[in-house]
Amino acid sequence: MKKKLITTLLAIILILVSSSCQKKAQVQGVELQVGFSEKTLTDNLITEVQYKWKTASDFAKIGSDYTVFVHFWHKNNLLFQDDHTPVVPTTKWEPGKEYTYVRKIYIPAFIDEFDPEFKGEESLRMSVGFYSPYDRSGKSKMEVMEKKLTVVPPPPDTPEIIYENGWYDQEVNPDAFLKQWRWTAKEAVCVIDNPRRDALLVIKGGVNLDALKNQKVIFRLNDFVLDEFVPQESFFEKSYSIKKEMLGDKDEFRLVVATDQTFVPAKLDSKSKDERELGMQISFIYFR
Repeated sequence: MKKKLITTLLAIILILVSSSCQKKAQVQGVELQVGFSEKTLTDNLITEVQYKWKTASDFAKIGSDYTVFVHFWHKNNLLFQDDHTPVVPTTKWEPGKEYTYVRKIYIPAFIDEFDPEFKGEESLRMSVGFYSPYDRSGKSKMEVMEKKLTVVPPPPDTPEIIYENGWYDQEVNPDAFLKQWRWTAKEAVCVIDNPRRDALLVIKGGVNLDALKNQKVIFRLNDFVLDEFVPQESFFEKSYSIKKEMLGDKDEFRLVVATDQTFVPAKLDSKSKDERELGMQISFIYFR
């Protein structure tokens, strides 16, 4: 009797182990290849990802327009994601075709170089697949690809950004569109290391269209006006290819974020006690 019981238990354990070792649900006839514009991935990096979807001859036509989930895991933590809808909706995919597009991602700063256990690099697990945006149960989620990425610290000459004058303390709201931001005064200044080379500048932010109409946003490098624009929507993201000649010959340069209008929340809402003079929200400044 005991022998029979032990045999049964062993069979159950083998079944459970076998089930846990099986791959996650795959999509029939779909293969994905991803490539990055940077040969070496670091944290605190903006890079382009090329998604190349290939459908085989046995591809079964998809009846719904799926969203692509792209999750980047550091150990057991979801570090960031790039969920999106493919350029060609999945209902229009056909067998024996290739669908390619490029998207930008930002790998946030997460490496702790001072950690005694740090060995010079970290690993990210990139998981990609499909899910239905209308399914709240999670049952529609199907993984297509899982890839291990090696990430190293940025080069030593990566410019440091110092928020100098005209900035309020950082605010965080996970439910808001920007997630985190700093309000500016009428003018706010960053001091940035001069890399003495061409670089990419990205600025992401927002304006309060309910409080201010036709508010002008001005970006300056030292005394040079880089851009002036009036946001037509509440949020903006601007990218600029900066030539080294634009940065001057000093070891640092000034990035000035300015506006022609400001508002005081307490003057617009009697319930508010916020007496700050606010210009715009800046969520993200990237310079590399």
